[in-house]
Amino acid sequence: MPPRLTEQEIISLLDDWLETEFSFIRVEALAAELARLGQAQQSFVLELVRRVAATNIELAHQFARRAGQALELMEPAMIRDWTHLAMDRYDSAGLAPALAVIRNPEGFVASAHERRFGAYLEDCQGVLGSFLRGLSGRRLRIEQDELAWTDGETLFLPQVVARLHDPERNFLLYKATATHLWAQTRFGSLRPDFAEVFAPFDDPQRAQFLYHHFERLRLDACLARELPGLHRRMLQLRHWLGDVEADCPPQLAEPSATAFDSLAAVARFYPGLEVVPVCYQGVFRPELIEARKRERIEREKVMIRVRLAEVLDQLEQEGRARRDDDRFELRRTRTEQGTELAPEELPKEIMLDGKPLPPPDDVAAMMSSVLLDLGELPEDYLHPAGEGEYDLSQYRKDPSGVDEVWSGTYHEEGASLYNEWDFRRQHYRKNWCVVREHSIDPGDTDFYRQTLTRYRYIVGHLRRTFEALRGEDRLLRRQPHGEGIDIDALVDGWADMRSGLELSDRLFTRLQREERNIAVMLMVDLSGSTKGWINQAERESLILLAEALEVLGDRYAIYGFSGWGRKRCEVFKVKGFDEPLSEAVKGRICAMQARDYTRMGPAIRHLSGLLNQVQARVKLLVTLSDGKPDDYDLEYRGDYGIEDTRMALYEAHRQGVHAYCITIDKTGRDYLAHMYGKANFAVIDEVSRLPLKVSDIYRKITS
Repeated sequence: MPPRLTEQEIISLLDDWLETEFSFIRVEALAAELARLGQAQQSFVLELVRRVAATNIELAHQFARRAGQALELMEPAMIRDWTHLAMDRYDSAGLAPALAVIRNPEGFVASAHERRFGAYLEDCQGVLGSFLRGLSGRRLRIEQDELAWTDGETLFLPQVVARLHDPERNFLLYKATATHLWAQTRFGSLRPDFAEVFAPFDDPQRAQFLYHHFERLRLDACLARELPGLHRRMLQLRHWLGDVEADCPPQLAEPSATAFDSLAAVARFYPGLEVVPVCYQGVFRPELIEARKRERIEREKVMIRVRLAEVLDQLEQEGRARRDDDRFELRRTRTEQGTELAPEELPKEIMLDGKPLPPPDDVAAMMSSVLLDLGELPEDYLHPAGEGEYDLSQYRKDPSGVDEVWSGTYHEEGASLYNEWDFRRQHYRKNWCVVREHSIDPGDTDFYRQTLTRYRYIVGHLRRTFEALRGEDRLLRRQPHGEGIDIDALVDGWADMRSGLELSDRLFTRLQREERNIAVMLMVDLSGSTKGWINQAERESLILLAEALEVLGDRYAIYGFSGWGRKRCEVFKVKGFDEPLSEAVKGRICAMQARDYTRMGPAIRHLSGLLNQVQARVKLLVTLSDGKPDDYDLEYRGDYGIEDTRMALYEAHRQGVHAYCITIDKTGRDYLAHMYGKANFAVIDEVSRLPLKVSDIYRKITS
């Protein structure tokens, strides 16, 4: 075991890691305290100081100051968790929240139950989002807040739920809370004008509290009818947590009950009734609800009228004459009993000139949203907007804009978040990279035809080779029966007999038709460094390989990747697994152009995830690249990017994806063996040889 470090040796290390020459941090006192620790504790603490310093120097300094106290309070594994939490908090919220974690080791120890049994929003986010998308009504986002509540567009949930001694039960509490908040938007709890209805009460806040209570009772009755299975689990939660059930006024349990019946109950029982919230109820914030509702109503009125005007423009291009008095009407479908459907069940149909006209999907969604807020669709909403009537810049926000795809640690429309491996801290940066998937507009296919003409002899050779590969038989050795004798097995059997062992019956060979069941993801580097001849060679390679794969019958997809920083990682769909090699796909191959940088880790995680959705015996991720991982973010360059890419490939390998890289970087052998393994890459010395080699390499790695 190496000897314990001296105080001066520790000072030298801390000076280096904490960059004290350029800061006001003094390390002498820290070194004196650390020098008194035993050798094992010294090594443990100094290693963590080094890792934390890779994230933030001040954070590492504060950890070093509290390391002795932490060793008295916690086991080493818990101390690692403590520093990981602080670094994660730094990534997601900044330095101040991270320092709050490090400065409170006692609080971290006290929250051991939460960490052991708690359900965390960042882990439950995807499941809850999918669950909510399966429910009717307005599409809702999920964001983090200290308490659970909704403004009608977003469900705000706490970072962690740990009221029960079981992670699965705590997840169920998350789900029940999200369901109750969804029910507020679905069954009209947010529809009244709260500023008006609560004004007559001498204590408006108590009236709001009672309204929330009675609405909870009404919504429970709604959920018992709409989602009986989940409602039974919600009753279990209340039983586990000892929630006392209040009597529900009979009129609130009726299917025809509305939020205004709950308001009537408030007037009847105010102020004497004492109530206690149940576990999944959350809080009610009418001021914020009203502000968001007013903004939403105004925005949706404008957007519906503008989109209806666009519908008229489209009809005019198809030959219908435009009139000054053009207006749409809403067809109100009724059930067999004659009662109107719920707002979100409104038929997606409007009338023009007495004829039904299916509205665009976004118009139908906005109409349903208006009905959820107002209970009806006002007549003026169906008047198409006049030319230049509105300034749309204040209403129309593109949720898929590259600069708006990252908010805290949660998904935004059209974006996916991925962890990134930080080798310096030996820990993931959670939800660190934002990946957005784009499509490429098809270009002119002249380049495709010219490539086939230029390489016509090679294309013919490839087709014949791959045709033979498709029908290739495999020789199976050491079989119990077959058409031929396995000489090696016979020799081994003779040796066994001479030594007194029984002769094996596996002495034959036979031919077996090999069934190919391969899915291949072709991941193409579209970084700026591929501009020019390299990009042309990549496209030529894809054309030749696509023609060969069409003969072979292997399923394949083609995606390009590029990016600019961790918030703008982009993949570009050229061909999906289920798409044929159509003219549109050929046009997309021709339109592939060099773009920005090469942040490979997020692209590998995203594309290997797509590959894993395909049912195949062999799943192969083939990368065409011209160099090592790189990005505008200087931190990603060098070892950081290489180690993150290596970890992404390891994650893919654990999921059953085999990775291979073809590069034209002559120095590639220096880092590709570390990332892909010694036998899983090929370096092509000349760009001009790339189209000729790619198909040959593919044949070898799939045979």
